[in-house]
Amino acid sequence: MDAVAAYRQAAVTTQSRGRIIVMLYDGAIKFLKLAATAIEEGDYAGKGHYLNKALDIIDELNMSLDMEAGGEISQNLRKLYVFMGSHLGQANTKTDAEMVREVIALLEELNQGWRAIAD
Repeated sequence: MDAVAAYRQAAVTTQSRGRIIVMLYDGAIKFLKLAATAIEEGDYAGKGHYLNKALDIIDELNMSLDMEAGGEISQNLRKLYVFMGSHLGQANTKTDAEMVREVIALLEELNQGWRAIAD
């Protein structure tokens, strides 16, 4: 493992759970912004690439929910993540940057809450 890879691995493994969630939200938001730009530029390969990366992150957030310990909050987050996945699927089919931005807005709002907890 080279030095950069070792640093990245250490940076992730030493973060708190809340900080990791913030990092995941940041990544999903970044990829969705790139997807919206790709849509506007007619870059269909880029659109698919970035949407898939964001969807992978949203799926990871969804799968990491502790439904027993999280109760109603986890249930509501699961519903949101499922909605986001469905909405992004439609955005992909319709090539609709505005639909992507709607999911970005949801993720940014959730991210603000997690930032307040993680900091």
